[in-house]
Amino acid sequence: MSAKRKGLYAAKVKKATQMLFYKRHAKPGVKGWELHKALGADYPKVLDVLDDYLKPLDMQVKTVFEEEKTPEKPTVEELDKARFFVALRDVVTKDKLMGWRVDDLAGLAITISYIISNKGQATRKDVEKLLGEKIANWKVGLNLDRYIRHGYLSQDEKGLLFLDWRTRAEVDQKKLIDMLLSAEKQKAETTEVQSPQEPMAQEEE
Repeated sequence: MSAKRKGLYAAKVKKATQMLFYKRHAKPGVKGWELHKALGADYPKVLDVLDDYLKPLDMQVKTVFEEEKTPEKPTVEELDKARFFVALRDVVTKDKLMGWRVDDLAGLAITISYIISNKGQATRKDVEKLLGEKIANWKVGLNLDRYIRHGYLSQDEKGLLFLDWRTRAEVDQKKLIDMLLSAEKQKAETTEVQSPQEPMAQEEE
């Protein structure tokens, strides 16, 4: 977008910035329909301009859709139902600022992957059993509550866990699965190489 065109959006960008940075709901960000009402039908272009301004600050405008599958070319109607918020581009840095340990992040990655592999849901009991094999048992319940509190997971009254808005916003689910599969494959190959080979049977004389 040209500098002249960006200038035309200056007032709208200022308004969008105020709306996105000012927390008015339990969850961060603003619904698309709110931006549509305040900025007009071209609010997606306004957000693109704002995103350009945020790049030098290592921040970006993130979009989270209600459905887990993100539309390739979302319509205005779909964007109106989505949620927009400002986030750091470097998620790892953000997690460090939150005081997350490596094993906490590993537990989150395992949990997200497990839920994805189970078609988007899993019982808390099953997830606790899985995490208990990877991290200290006393941390399992605390970590799951933390993932829920930070918006990565949600839990219903039946004890089922689902991926929540923050996972859809911050986690490249396909890349995560590919990375874990690659790690498992490498681990299996390393184990196979290190395993002692059975001695060959000597021929009877």
